[in-house]
Amino acid sequence: MTKNTNQTLLPTSTAGSLPKPVWLAEPQKLWSPWKLQAEQLTEGKQDALCLALQEQQQAGIDIVSDGEQTRQHFVTTFIEHLNGVDFEQRKTVKIRDRYEASVPSVIGPVSRQKSVFVEDAAFLRKQTNQPIKWALPGPMTMVDTLYDAHYKNREKLAWEFAKILNEEAKELEAAGVDIIQFDEPAFNVFFDEVNEWGIACLERAIEGLKCETAVHICYGYGIKANTDWKKTLGNEWRQYEEVFPKLQQSNIDIISLECHNSLVPIELLELIRGKKVMVGAIDVANETIETPEEVAATLREALKYVDADKLYPCTNCGMAPLDRAIARGKLNALSAGAAIVRKELANI
Repeated sequence: MTKNTNQTLLPTSTAGSLPKPVWLAEPQKLWSPWKLQAEQLTEGKQDALCLALQEQQQAGIDIVSDGEQTRQHFVTTFIEHLNGVDFEQRKTVKIRDRYEASVPSVIGPVSRQKSVFVEDAAFLRKQTNQPIKWALPGPMTMVDTLYDAHYKNREKLAWEFAKILNEEAKELEAAGVDIIQFDEPAFNVFFDEVNEWGIACLERAIEGLKCETAVHICYGYGIKANTDWKKTLGNEWRQYEEVFPKLQQSNIDIISLECHNSLVPIELLELIRGKKVMVGAIDVANETIETPEEVAATLREALKYVDADKLYPCTNCGMAPLDRAIARGKLNALSAGAAIVRKELANI
């Protein structure tokens, strides 16, 4: 396995989640309870994973994923498998300084008894020869999704999670995952902590990996709490400016970010020049399906600051809360838009 897993120019991928089939969980909902149980649930999750893969392939997505079909939530499903966290002892906390949620409590030392996603990743690997990407929650975002009654120190808990994530990531790499992505929406909020210890924790999580690594930093799913927050950010969203300089110096290979339909000044990409960039060219916060030309326009803007061989067209965030037909349409638009720009680059 090498660090150049895809030979296609402008290889497309998704940021993570795709909508679940209606027979597996209630659609258009985060933390949706499973409709199946026991062996039927295991089989249903695998069937859903195969469907998500097929939909990506039919849309022409180059770097495929599991669509997060086997997990209820991008953070808590991983945490459920750890020692030291009690899901019965719940507290209400403010997540990302944005909205209140009832979350589990850290009541003792955190550790991982066994791999969480490796069996699912190995199953996906058997289904395709394409490069595959697997998402894990980042240490800071994990900390931000819990009530800490044990360490009582965000940084200390984050370092413990970084060690656990590193164990998981190494097993995912061994199972054939080509890109391991860490989701860190908290990086868009807690700037001082990101620069003081957040990026260092992330580097601990990727220590020793030979596969490509990515960090995904976005403005969140298209849920009301996030869209309301965006309205308070003014005419320019400059959050990336706070963390990009240090990320540019980090060992992370790829930075995944939100671009299309956002108020992020595109020139901020200059701050991470030299890195591979997954440019979000699909808005997940509305149900309008982009035209291929709209996707292409976003990619052309990004190419002013990112070399073509380092640009990876992507979605802004996960698409779990969207209708499946809309998500399919957006995947098709992403591929078609990338194809337009690929052709233009070939003719230069």
